[in-house]
Amino acid sequence: MLYFAYGSNLNHFQMKVRCKDSIFLKKINLKDFRLTFRSKYRAADIEKKKNSIVPGALYEISQSDEKKLDIYEDFPMLYKKYYFYYYDKKVMTYIMVNKKPFKYPTEHYLNIVKKGYKDCNLDRKYLKKALASIWFISVKDFKICLIKKIIFFC
Repeated sequence: MLYFAYGSNLNHFQMKVRCKDSIFLKKINLKDFRLTFRSKYRAADIEKKKNSIVPGALYEISQSDEKKLDIYEDFPMLYKKYYFYYYDKKVMTYIMVNKKPFKYPTEHYLNIVKKGYKDCNLDRKYLKKALASIWFISVKDFKICLIKKIIFFC
């Protein structure tokens, strides 16, 4: 089965540990979607957006790998499966069930994703664009973040 990764599963080491049968095939772009981060886990998600793209990795995975990914992705509670076609071949990926507002990813998670972008030779401008969503937080949220930083540095 073909699987499209766009978040932490871009990281080749992490993917191989999680899915021992997985084989990285190539980098591809998913058209008319954009990358974002959300949920209490501050994890990657994709959502439809005309004229946008999400760069990612195309993997060949086994049925056993798919079952492991289902557990990791908390399927069907946090993520559901989404299918699309790439050159007449069916590809599976995961998208979040509940489209909560943007949440900036943790430094640890973001570093895993950044390493994945490097592993797959993806253009980081799309990751930077997704992270720029931080400017759309409310003033109330900004004050909370600012207060936490002041307390943290005291």
